[in-house]
Parts: sequence; C-alpha cells; structure tokens
Amino acid sequence: MNKLHFYKSYLKFTAVFIGLFGPVFFFGTMLKTSEPARLSLDILCWPVDGVQTYLEPTTRFLSALTGGFLFGWGVCIWCLQKWVYDHAPEEVRKSVVTGLAAWFLLDSAGSFTSGNASNILFNIIVLLISVGPLWKKI
Repeated sequence: MNKLHFYKSYLKFTAVFIGLFGPVFFFGTMLKTSEPARLSLDILCWPVDGVQTYLEPTTRFLSALTGGFLFGWGVCIWCLQKWVYDHAPEEVRKSVVTGLAAWFLLDSAGSFTSGNASNILFNIIVLLISVGPLWKKI
C-alpha cells in the first residue's frame, strides 16, 4: 500500500472515530438513553464520581449540539477523503490536521478555564489517535 492510499484509509478511520461520538451525545438528549453520554462526560471530568448528570434540559440541549457537530465533522472528513483527496491530498491532510489542532486548542483551553483540566489529557489521546500518521507531510 502506498503512502497516499494509506493516508486516505486513515482519513476514513479519523472520520469514523470522530463521527461515532455524535450518536453517543445525540442519545444524551433523552433521559432514557443518556447514560453513555453521561458516563462519557463523567470520565472526561475525571475522576468518575457520578457528579455529572443529564437531568437538566440545558445539558441535554448542549449534548444535541455537540452530537450534531461531531457527527457532521466526521461526515465532512469522510467526504473530503472520498471526493477531494485524490485531487488535493496534501491540502486535505493539512485541512484535517489544522481542524483537529483548532479543536484541541479551544477545547483544552475551555476545559482548563471551566475547571476540568483533566480533560486535556483525554484531548491529547483523541488528538494523537485522530491525527495518527497525518501529522507528517505526504
């Protein structure tokens, strides 16, 4: 497998990895199905202590927004690898890595300022998994 094909395959992985968070948070919008989203939030606000709940309608609404953005971002990356990558592989790679870096910086800064600095460690893990080999120029 050549490098271009490998990177295109990794973009598929990145798209699915990011996009799968979408349904988790979408189901957080309904109390009956909110446990996976609530547990995710509890883990991200380490330590796992059950303090985070999905009882407030505003939390469930924010979960809807988060789920939609994550699913849409995953679909966007999928479409880039499907319809644009063959024409501009380096530009697609740079766009995805830049988007991930922008997410990382703002999410981590917000985690810190909101008193949830432990989420920065999880962000580093997600960033490393999402970027994978894409950090390196084709």
